[in-house]
Amino acid sequence: MSSPTGPAPGLPVRMPRPRQPGRHRRPEPAAAPVGAPPLVLAVPGTPDPATRLLAEEILSIARSELPGLDARIGYVDADGDSVGYPSLESVLAHAAAQRAVGASGEPTGEAEDEAAESWDRWPTAITVPLLAGPDNALMRRIRQSVMNSGSVTELTDTLGPHPLLAEALHVRLSEAGLARADRARLFTVATAADGIILATVGGEEAVQAAGITGMLLSARLAVPVLAAALDEEGGIARAADQLRSSGSRNLALAPCLVGPEVSEGLAAAAAREVSCAAAEPLGAYPAIGKLALAKYAGVLGITTQPSLQGAPGR
Repeated sequence: MSSPTGPAPGLPVRMPRPRQPGRHRRPEPAAAPVGAPPLVLAVPGTPDPATRLLAEEILSIARSELPGLDARIGYVDADGDSVGYPSLESVLAHAAAQRAVGASGEPTGEAEDEAAESWDRWPTAITVPLLAGPDNALMRRIRQSVMNSGSVTELTDTLGPHPLLAEALHVRLSEAGLARADRARLFTVATAADGIILATVGGEEAVQAAGITGMLLSARLAVPVLAAALDEEGGIARAADQLRSSGSRNLALAPCLVGPEVSEGLAAAAAREVSCAAAEPLGAYPAIGKLALAKYAGVLGITTQPSLQGAPGR
């Protein structure tokens, strides 16, 4: 029990953590600007509890990096507006309606004046596709939802390619026992793959983008990596044959996918067809939330705290 002058004798006293001095001190995180539009995460795939949990975890990461961030979820493939699964179109329309109501009110203070100025130069919402790489078919559907909403919305590029995706893929492979977690420690993994198939969806453009991430992953693991499309007949099999013909014997499939954009089990089924193990999709790995925030911040022209250069290959 504490007394008016402090804790009772014998009880531990929690002291505030001292701020680290000097240039290595971690800066305080920036806050979202007054009047900033919402970040709307465009989530593909069938809306279900697992997809919603994944999207919420990703937005939680983004909010932790930018306090005050207004972040919302819009489902690209929502059938109507069932409770808990609002369509992307309706989320964007609602954001536009909120802006209109705010703009029609009379300013009552400095914050309101600042918000009004922000509304003049920023869109009503910034839509970030939850896609690791380009997918023309999905992006067309997202653009159609944006147009149907009637909102002035900025649609960003997809999250990759990016060095942080290579880091996330490395982690997923190591979690599955298919890659060393850290080459610097020089410990071995008996099941480590000596060739990686980087699986994506979205056709040739997606394969090319995944190939850039694949080169970064190859540098991290010091093994060959080939990108291939899950939605192209025979694509995964051709990549497996090419790797095996070049000397790789223990292959692994790494989905360069967040998860909801493909049917559950598709990557695992493709891996079984070519007789190799598979890692999990990227999911809510922290880099995904940071990359979504970076796309949003780039539209606003603000700088967020975390570095997005990606961790060096280890």
